[in-house]
Amino acid sequence: MATGQLFSQTTQALFYNYKQLPIQRMLDFDFLCGRETPSVAGIINPGAEGFQKLFFGQEEIAIPVHSSVEAACAAHPIADVFINFASFRSAAASSMAALKQPTIKVVAIIAEGVPEADAKQLIAYARANNKVVIGPATVGGIQAGAFKIGDTAGTIDNIIQCKLYRPGSVGFVSKSGGMSNELYNTIARVTDGIYEGIAIGGDVFPGSTLSDHVLRFNNIPQVKMMVVLGELGGRDEYSLVEALKHGKVQKPVVAWVSGTCARLFKSEVQFGHAGAKSGGEMESAQAKNQALREAGAVVPTSYEALEGAIKETFENLVEEGKIAPVPEVQPPPIPEDLKSAIKSGKVRAPTHIISTISDDRGEEPCYAGVPMSTIVEQGFGVGDVISLLWFKRSLPRYCTQFIELTEPCGFGQICIMLCADHGPCVSGAHNTIVTARAGKDLVSSLVSGLLTIGPRFGGAIDDAARYFKDAYDKGLSPYEFVEGMKKKGIRVPGIGHRIKRADNRDKRVELLQKYAHTHFPSVKYMEYAVQVETYTLSKANNLVLNVDGAIGSLFLDLLAGSGMFSKQEIDEIVDIGYLNGLFVLARSIGLIGHVTKIQYTLQFIQSPNGMILYPHSSQVWHTFDQKRLKQPLYRHPWEDVLYTK
Repeated sequence: MATGQLFSQTTQALFYNYKQLPIQRMLDFDFLCGRETPSVAGIINPGAEGFQKLFFGQEEIAIPVHSSVEAACAAHPIADVFINFASFRSAAASSMAALKQPTIKVVAIIAEGVPEADAKQLIAYARANNKVVIGPATVGGIQAGAFKIGDTAGTIDNIIQCKLYRPGSVGFVSKSGGMSNELYNTIARVTDGIYEGIAIGGDVFPGSTLSDHVLRFNNIPQVKMMVVLGELGGRDEYSLVEALKHGKVQKPVVAWVSGTCARLFKSEVQFGHAGAKSGGEMESAQAKNQALREAGAVVPTSYEALEGAIKETFENLVEEGKIAPVPEVQPPPIPEDLKSAIKSGKVRAPTHIISTISDDRGEEPCYAGVPMSTIVEQGFGVGDVISLLWFKRSLPRYCTQFIELTEPCGFGQICIMLCADHGPCVSGAHNTIVTARAGKDLVSSLVSGLLTIGPRFGGAIDDAARYFKDAYDKGLSPYEFVEGMKKKGIRVPGIGHRIKRADNRDKRVELLQKYAHTHFPSVKYMEYAVQVETYTLSKANNLVLNVDGAIGSLFLDLLAGSGMFSKQEIDEIVDIGYLNGLFVLARSIGLIGHVTKIQYTLQFIQSPNGMILYPHSSQVWHTFDQKRLKQPLYRHPWEDVLYTK
């Protein structure tokens, strides 16, 4: 066991198993303490290499990521602390690998539940090689104003409240990490704060003991007094009793062993920690407190009196001239992350992409504020949908007929309307918007969005039809179908949704099913898809039949029920991926809407029947009353369209 200071302002650590929040808290503490270099030198994430972006003050830094302990230690020979956030299954092996590296001096094991046999091996190896293990089942430790391990001491607000951004005069050691935070606050109220604090962990066999750290504090000149918080169970505190009796500790020790309430229970009591188990009289809190008191420690009569005992001991040392209270300093403010600042209402940030034509956040999607059910129930045509998505208003019927060019096309038209747009942030719409903002032409912008159509965006219609047809034609039950797909490692296409649930179904699916029941002679494939949905919902509430699955299964019913396609023709249509043409056509309508709203200013002319698109055509010009124009017009030099100035 080391005999002096473990950490300093130049201490650097390797962090095993990437956890963003505790690493960022360490870096924020570094900045708060005025460190010149980050305390995290590298991250070890087995099987991965590269960098992780984090903040050091206002500066964004890239911390190297290594795939093994050996590689990280070789790359960062100055880092001598190993912070292990591995699970209890792998914590022992990775900790032993770190202890065997000559550059590592301290290993902190955060995991709970590490097998006791493994813990004993780690302890024996560390003691034989003069290294320190903190934990298992610990939050770690902190040297005020210099270095902290992971989540020790909690949030930055708590650290500032406890004055941990600068060193004090008190050395503190505890079994409990949670109680460490409580005592940091207590000590800061009645003294000039802690110099170093360690939570050894609550396991039966801790890597380092209370007395190990008290003896170490005794050798650190800046530590003038020690505070120890033990607990019932085990006999660790008696090693401190022996050290006090033999004069190995020359500085005042204020101690308390919690768990005195255990005597109120008739049977043996197991408290939160693995080691906090009431056993014989020697392991009781009362016996330990009495032994510490007799050995010379300052032991109060209760936990409530602990604060007063710490205060009195500190003030006595000040009066004797042994402590010159540390002057207070003003720590620098920690920049707040943008996301948390926005969430708390402290800042306002403009959106990068604004959609004024579609909204899918409510009960059902809306085009320019018109609910999807209204579009279907009122018989809106393709032209009506385009007028909503492109022009954000319902144009007169004669305009929408002109836009449609052809007569309504039945089921295909319904599908186009329902799939025309999903909002601006799906991959296709996002790519189209970014390309248009870059100044590319309409076709290039449209193609950049359409090229994203695939199995994860739009391509599920083909796959849903293919798999549903194969399963139904083979006579597979929903259980056989779903479990068979699971064994193959394939998700069932057409099943599952990020937002919709069994109690909040997709309105589009309901509309499609209603339309099919009314107009289709047979809906056997759709009924099979619904049976599959019933089975998948028994596994998870979001495994509902989505719009891709509905269209895929219903298109099978359309092909099969129409009597106009042979079985071979239906198989060919499904195999070649023909059904996604509906999605491509529908999505083209929506994507063009995004482009036109960004790149083109369309000229509308007021007519008695409303606003219509006015192309440059003398024949059309004379059909309207020119006196109704409210603004003068000019012709764009390279577009056959009139614009308002």
